[in-house]
Amino acid sequence: MIMLFGFITGALARLAVPGPDPMPVWLTMAIGLTGSIGGGAIAIGMWGRNTQVVGLFAFLGAILLVVAYRRFVQKRPITGPEAHKFPVRGFGIERAQERRRQLEELARQARDAQTKGDMDSNLQKLSDLHEAGVLTDAEFEEKKAQLLSRN
Repeated sequence: MIMLFGFITGALARLAVPGPDPMPVWLTMAIGLTGSIGGGAIAIGMWGRNTQVVGLFAFLGAILLVVAYRRFVQKRPITGPEAHKFPVRGFGIERAQERRRQLEELARQARDAQTKGDMDSNLQKLSDLHEAGVLTDAEFEEKKAQLLSRN
């Protein structure tokens, strides 16, 4: 249960800081737990155990750890356009980049398949128009050459 709490707190802290922060699950849990312990300890030291501020400070502690991770490990800013760029260093970056490449390749394959399907469909339409006598032989060959030259 504590690990789940750490994961949820760490994930919410990551969402609170703008920009991508790809990191392994274990690091998200560690940030959530460590931030919660540190922030909660500060709140308990200042206001005692029976206060709502403990939860708030626990969350703020996790946010501060995400900010520190981004600033000192990833070496990127917290705000501005550079904060929204994909990081080049940090834990789990290589794995995230590999997954990103795989998704881009799948998207390219899907786009190519659709383009091929569109071309096949258009060639069939041209052929149907030619067979129906709407297009002459010369017009059919010209349109077919134009269609094939696009790819």
